[in-house]
Amino acid sequence: MWGSQQQRHIKMQSYLFRAFATVLACAFSPAFAADLNESIENDYAYLESLYQHLHQNPELSFREEETSKRIAQELTDLGFTVTQNVGGYGVVGVLENGDGPTVLVRTDLDALPVQEETGLPYASKATAKELTGQKVSVMHACGHDVHMTVFVGTARRLVERKSDWKGTLVMIGQPAEERGAGARAMLADGLFTRFPRPDYNLALHVNPALASGQVSYVPGYAYANVDSVDIKVQGIGGHGAYPHTTKDPIVIASQIVLALQTIVSREISPTDPAVVTVGAFQAGAKHNVISNLAHLQLTVRSYSDETREKIISAIKRISENTARAAGLPKDKLPTVELKKEYTPALWNDPKLTNRVANLLEGTLGAENVKESKPVMGGEDFGRYGREEPKIPSLMLSLGAVEPGRIADAARGRISLPSLHSSKFAPDTERTVKTGVLAMTTTVMDLFNN
Repeated sequence: MWGSQQQRHIKMQSYLFRAFATVLACAFSPAFAADLNESIENDYAYLESLYQHLHQNPELSFREEETSKRIAQELTDLGFTVTQNVGGYGVVGVLENGDGPTVLVRTDLDALPVQEETGLPYASKATAKELTGQKVSVMHACGHDVHMTVFVGTARRLVERKSDWKGTLVMIGQPAEERGAGARAMLADGLFTRFPRPDYNLALHVNPALASGQVSYVPGYAYANVDSVDIKVQGIGGHGAYPHTTKDPIVIASQIVLALQTIVSREISPTDPAVVTVGAFQAGAKHNVISNLAHLQLTVRSYSDETREKIISAIKRISENTARAAGLPKDKLPTVELKKEYTPALWNDPKLTNRVANLLEGTLGAENVKESKPVMGGEDFGRYGREEPKIPSLMLSLGAVEPGRIADAARGRISLPSLHSSKFAPDTERTVKTGVLAMTTTVMDLFNN
């Protein structure tokens, strides 16, 4: 259970591990670091061109055909054995380089139905049809274009330095992260049975509130369980002038909305983070008509599976018993449906996390490596670490904002665009170079220990 006791345990693990992590971490000499930085610098023109191409040609979830082809080609050109169409448009590249650990590096491929308003000369003008058939603008508003560029840059550096490490490198391009479905689809299509099963899983995600040139990490829970829940409240409709002849689903649903607020405040421990938000309430079509149906759409967030189950059970109990109290018969009780786009909580293995943090302090400088707090957002990368037997996994947070803008935002002079904003534009060069440096040194350290 996520609570103060577990938090203290993780912090104690962190302190103990960091005390002797320098013994475990791979010692990258100053000469090696300088050489790696020079290689990244020399390769940046290629990566910048790749980034701009990906940014200008975004594709929606389940539609990443051309993006996956480009990532597959990049890996093929580097000598990977590449398999396409894994779990949809997923890409798997395998590079065997002697006896050693197997390390998986993941990037996501998909973009969002957002119309770009950054004003960049290479801004996306792409449009596409959503799954609903609606025509939408498309943008990499969540930084997946950065992730793919860092991914390719890391692959290029690791191939260049094959003589410095031994093991099997598995690099995957995952579709449909924004739908919370891509990791599940790749696993169902044999990711860990058709291909080498990893000893470690690694990924990173851009952070719109962290300065470029920096990375941050969270030992333990970093992202939340995310459930989308639909509640359909049936009623007995009729004329608005004769409400006594009806069972008004709007009134019943309103009572449910208010009662749901007591789940977090009165049923979940105050030390256990949780969110229950009603994001949509749809009912009726005319002033004087009491409808037969009200529809609530919820997002539910938690960390532990135990808390998740407790919240979902409470939602069902409150919905059904509120309807019973209103006099609805058994065959008209509300239905509570969990949508398939469930994303499980992402757990960063504390030992692996603190080992990598110690390594990156030596690589990037201690002032550029920060421990941060968990968030209630979702990331389906967490699925890879849950497969039994569980695999140590880590997602790093990569700073993406020019440091001067971070300072201005701290002084209240500007507001920074969030992820999924139409105005999100990362500080590309510093962000990409830092990501490649951080990921390359991390993978090499795992191979060499």
